[in-house]
Amino acid sequence: MYLARTRAEKYASEATIQRSGTEDIMVSGRQFMTPVVRGATLALIFGLAGGVHAQAPFYQGKTLTIVHGRAAGGSGDLRVRAVVPFLQKYIPGNPTIVHEFMDGGGGRKAANHIFNSARPDGLTIGNVGGGVVANAVLGEKGVQYDLDKMPFIGSPYSSTHYVLISRREAGFTTLDKLRQASGVRFGAQSVGHTNYTIARIFAWLLSLKDPKDVTGFSIPERDVALMRGEIDAVVSSDDLLVRQSEWLEKKLIDLHAIIAVPREEKHPRFSYLPEIDGFAKTERERKVLTLFRNLRLTGSPFIVPPATPKDRVEILKEALRKAFRDQEFYKEYRKVVGEDPSPLTPEANEKAIRELPRDAETIDLFKKFAAAGSLPAR
Repeated sequence: MYLARTRAEKYASEATIQRSGTEDIMVSGRQFMTPVVRGATLALIFGLAGGVHAQAPFYQGKTLTIVHGRAAGGSGDLRVRAVVPFLQKYIPGNPTIVHEFMDGGGGRKAANHIFNSARPDGLTIGNVGGGVVANAVLGEKGVQYDLDKMPFIGSPYSSTHYVLISRREAGFTTLDKLRQASGVRFGAQSVGHTNYTIARIFAWLLSLKDPKDVTGFSIPERDVALMRGEIDAVVSSDDLLVRQSEWLEKKLIDLHAIIAVPREEKHPRFSYLPEIDGFAKTERERKVLTLFRNLRLTGSPFIVPPATPKDRVEILKEALRKAFRDQEFYKEYRKVVGEDPSPLTPEANEKAIRELPRDAETIDLFKKFAAAGSLPAR
């Protein structure tokens, strides 16, 4: 562009004939521009140059940082790493993507950082577990972020079906027999854990008699305890249950009921099981299930600082939409994570947050399932 200007000025300075107006001047077979025309032409040239420069992708040559609300190396980390090559592929400009780990408070530390401290320039995003949503809705201490002001832009993981199972030798071979039993011992990791909470919701809606909670297990320890007869029943996620192929093939367990997340998605292997929703009799009970389901549906969401420019948020959303439609993503995810992805689009992610029941009665009731002690009355 500098060259074009220099030549134009050089040719103009060689002219020996002056004319007024806006006509071009011909001297020795060359065409020269009057000052008015030359000025307009140069303005057009530089205007076009500016327009081309403005179209350069914002993310070109930049680094995008993903702040994880967890320690490195776990399943949540692997899920994000499976997404990253496709996020990079579909963000115009193909930025470098780096990882930062900010473990603490079940993701609260990272969420607080994204909401309050991270620069809202589109170059920092977060990825947190679903506990971040639950902590805010349930009013847990240490929450310094507002779900309704934090953009949620999608998740690679959202679908989890929870199946109530019992050890075959316990004798609860049918759901009716389970409901007639007393003192069924449920195993779980800890008070407040997802598996603990949903097991208590199952027991409540099925009107089990005096169920017992036995906690303190890792998942492998819990499964061993079930087979040894130290506990009678557990709630297992569908993916873990499928991996326990020996239990299914040798009929070491009985399957009783299921809660599908999302509700409309049926697991091909367990679709015959009764949905726990069918045992909810009141709006109060249905709201508890909706709360649990939507808390789980949020999966491992990506979040961005609230004041991030809308056009950059949309770039990130669209990149995730395209990634989740890419069949190569599904192959990579299976290879890295060892399970099938269950992506949640930005729109579905926002809808799940928006539709969370937040009335005091539902929240207080839900907290009783996540806490120690007897089940609430129905």
